[in-house]
Amino acid sequence: MPSRPAVTFDLWHTLVYLEPQGEAAYLAGQYDAAVRVLQDSRVEPGAPTVTPEQLRAAYDAELRLAVAESHAGRSVTPGEQITRAARALRRVPNPVAFEEALGRLVRATPFQTAPHALETLQAVRRLGLGVGIVSNTVGEPGRFILEMLRPRGFDRSVEVFTFSDEQPWTKPAPEIFFRTLDGLGSTPRQAAHVGDGWADLEGARRAGLKGRVLFTGLQAYAPEYRALNYAPKIDPALIQREIADLREIVPIVESWFVDGTPVTPSK
Repeated sequence: MPSRPAVTFDLWHTLVYLEPQGEAAYLAGQYDAAVRVLQDSRVEPGAPTVTPEQLRAAYDAELRLAVAESHAGRSVTPGEQITRAARALRRVPNPVAFEEALGRLVRATPFQTAPHALETLQAVRRLGLGVGIVSNTVGEPGRFILEMLRPRGFDRSVEVFTFSDEQPWTKPAPEIFFRTLDGLGSTPRQAAHVGDGWADLEGARRAGLKGRVLFTGLQAYAPEYRALNYAPKIDPALIQREIADLREIVPIVESWFVDGTPVTPSK
């Protein structure tokens, strides 16, 4: 069966976001959930008594390791993070309780849909292109993110949702892009990716995608989030197009995949 062109999108700070204050509160909620689950976990015989601050520090260490692994393209799920933290403290891991707590946090958080996100996805679909989301879900299970996205109407335009906690890989590993494109019936040379960070552009480069687009319209990050998720500085050579409004992607991909205009850097 012939393949078709497709566009994949990052999720956080591309299609969905929180203002810096809300993002800081959301990140704090993840830490609070970890501390509660670790406090409630059964203590192994002979394990030392620890303070809430030590519980937090144990989770923080594992989350930071997971982020570092993510930058290397390897997925460490939230359940694995809390399991490692519990074992370091000689407690019996309870990853299910932690994931359920994260689910409640996602449901209670007022995530915002990016301006023009839904109309942009619909416009790309009207061009006859496939649409997918590729998201690094290091801090929360993707199934709860999907639960949040569906009532907003994302599932009416997005054909494939790929969350890293459900895969062995994260962006920038090329395999997470290959998996998404396979689901869309596309190939790397018939695809473009849109995202706000280094992992998006470097991953698209490693996967051999035809187009790489940097989105700068929602880069007001909480300081805590920026510090935790620090990644290498973006090499300007990775950027083929740079947009501040999602609607700008529509004529770009139309020129690449419908009109056949060659892809060249815009700078």
